[in-house]
Amino acid sequence: MINSILVVCTGNICRSPIGERLLRQQMPGLTVASAGVSGLVGHSADARAREVAALHGISLEGHIAQKLTLELMRAYDLILAMEPEHLNHISSIAPEIRGRSLLFGQWLQPREIPDPFRKSHEAYEYVFDLLGRASQEWTQRLSH
Repeated sequence: MINSILVVCTGNICRSPIGERLLRQQMPGLTVASAGVSGLVGHSADARAREVAALHGISLEGHIAQKLTLELMRAYDLILAMEPEHLNHISSIAPEIRGRSLLFGQWLQPREIPDPFRKSHEAYEYVFDLLGRASQEWTQRLSH
């Protein structure tokens, strides 16, 4: 039974905060948080990520970036990462957790969700769309 999800990206300021808020909105009964493998600890969400999320009715207000740690990974039932490299990082820290770590875009083609950081508004829109579709897939699959 999945009661908690940790969403992981690189800096925890673009992709994972959006993924976290989408999953929270779609599955209000679950505990959902996010972190970054090289988390920009203490930073708020990226300005362009906040802007694009807001255009789609998602608020990233109050988000504070944190670094992925062993303790954090142990506290969640499922870890959803944006890229295969993030899964490799998880495996290197905690091989025992790799079995409950999957790609956020597991059910999409392509499965990897690219980092839009410092790219165009269109890049953020593309990533938001991927995260939206992926979070709907996770919601459907975890609701059964």
